[in-house]
Amino acid sequence: MRIAVFCGSSMGAREEYQVAAKALGEELAGRNIELVYGGGHVGLMGVIADAVLAAGGKVTGVIPVALKEKEIQHTGLTELFVVADMHERKAKMAQLSDAFIAIPGGAGTLEEIFEVWTWSQLGYHSKPSCFYNALGYYDKLLDFIRHMQDERFLSQGYVDALLIRDNPAELLDAILTYQAPPGKW
Repeated sequence: MRIAVFCGSSMGAREEYQVAAKALGEELAGRNIELVYGGGHVGLMGVIADAVLAAGGKVTGVIPVALKEKEIQHTGLTELFVVADMHERKAKMAQLSDAFIAIPGGAGTLEEIFEVWTWSQLGYHSKPSCFYNALGYYDKLLDFIRHMQDERFLSQGYVDALLIRDNPAELLDAILTYQAPPGKW
């Protein structure tokens, strides 16, 4: 099994985010689940990749050529795909992965998880989309998602389809038992 993790290229304001990323990486490796991620060595991307590798796991990176040329690529990965741009990166990560997790990150992290979550709503795939809500990082966003449902811009089934946990073991357990909701149309 391979799981894509979308995460920040910065460390965040609190060291606990690094601890959370490392814990998820160790849990992935301990379960023999391969990490697919953005291919960088910086920020939480580097933390989770290093944690998986240090625990004996496999890591596949997908990095756009422009970022590789800026020398932010991780050089110790199991496998690295260099792609033309961010669009190709997301498509390749989706193709390679059986599930998607957003850990704390910025606008890019949100854009990536929202795109794959939208794809599931449209029936392009039936893979789980998840938030690792370390330190309650996504609480306000999740409140807004519930507001979208309350205002009838999002069906309850797709709110319920998001897997949200603050513990990496519980999140991976939920992924392994995930049942996709019925199609939108």
